[in-house]
Amino acid sequence: MTLLADLLSTVFERRYRREARAAQSDGRPLTELAAALVGSAGETSGLALAEEILSRFSQLDDAAKLAFFRHIATTMNIDPERVRTTLDDYEKAPSKASYRAFTEAAEPARQEFVRRLNRVPGATGALVQMRANLLRLGRKEPELQALDLDFRHLFASWFNRGFLVLRPISWESPAHILEKIIAYEAVHAIDSWEDLRRRLEPADRRCFAFFHPSMPDEPLIFVEVALSKGTPNSVQALLAEDRTSMAAEQADTAVFYSISNCQAGLASISFGNSLIKQVAADLAAELAGLKTFVTLSPLPGLSAWLRQEGQSLGEDTGTDIQSLAAYYLLNAKSRGGQPMDPVARFHLGNGAIVHAVHAGADTSDKGRAQSAGTMVNYLYDLTKVAQNHENFVTTREVVATAEVKALADAVRLPAAQER
Repeated sequence: MTLLADLLSTVFERRYRREARAAQSDGRPLTELAAALVGSAGETSGLALAEEILSRFSQLDDAAKLAFFRHIATTMNIDPERVRTTLDDYEKAPSKASYRAFTEAAEPARQEFVRRLNRVPGATGALVQMRANLLRLGRKEPELQALDLDFRHLFASWFNRGFLVLRPISWESPAHILEKIIAYEAVHAIDSWEDLRRRLEPADRRCFAFFHPSMPDEPLIFVEVALSKGTPNSVQALLAEDRTSMAAEQADTAVFYSISNCQAGLASISFGNSLIKQVAADLAAELAGLKTFVTLSPLPGLSAWLRQEGQSLGEDTGTDIQSLAAYYLLNAKSRGGQPMDPVARFHLGNGAIVHAVHAGADTSDKGRAQSAGTMVNYLYDLTKVAQNHENFVTTREVVATAEVKALADAVRLPAAQER
């Protein structure tokens, strides 16, 4: 059945593309084609319009793309008066008809425009790229930020966990996938093919990525895992060229040491939560000896926070960097009460706890610059992550081990005492 479905899909797609190419003599401006797409009733004509819009948009320069976004944001916006009227009607007489009228008024036409673009085979990836352009070009314009909310609303549905496919990445994976792993690695740069091989081929190394069926050759997010005995305290030791690998069955700990989002156009669409929990569950089922699931994570905001607090890493502050890092993780908060560190927000929001803090754990130039080489283990206790997640969302309390709390309690910052 799968082969037959693939053959039929290929036949219909080729027929559609012949009809679409025949219809691509339309020389109207892109803005007129967009309006025609939203108003089209025919499936074939709509597909042809959508494909032409996507093709022509991809060839625009930044100025033209920005003008197109502005046009879509304004001409396909909601009508506030219609929204108010239909809401009043629904409030006076709630019914299927009055509710439908309100929801139709409250949804801007640009959402339907994006949906119709997505009917083109392979269009999902093009729309992700379109949103990447929107984020890059429209971050200072309120109207375009509102347009981005429409993209986010649609993408949150199209890329929910039910549609994602978890695939292991190994040294035997296709070369074009491995090239993207190298390119997208955002935490610990992969310097060469041999470096990638050391992360994928040994029996005590794993890599997993989420893919979407509409983007089968584009990883959305991936995680690199080291299987070890005990909790590591150095990423250089974890990735050392001369390290001795071991059999996976000998490991008692799975270490998530690098998590990389791959698609700029999917910013703010959360995958990491599901990825870590799914990988941990799969590894636990595969290897009965695994009892501990931890990260070895950077603290990308630590150096900036220390400067803000008047602490110079080049001077003797009277408090060691390990204690300062623990204090930062437990006490440095944003205006909304969230932890200041973005990686901490991610893992604590997933239900992990702050397990241990290590000085000298990342001696790379990047590690020294962002956190004076300090790293942190976040512990994922699979029996408690759901409860921890609920507590964090409700109270914003940062849960940590007694050892980390003791380190933090030893810190007395002058700036903190003044507040």
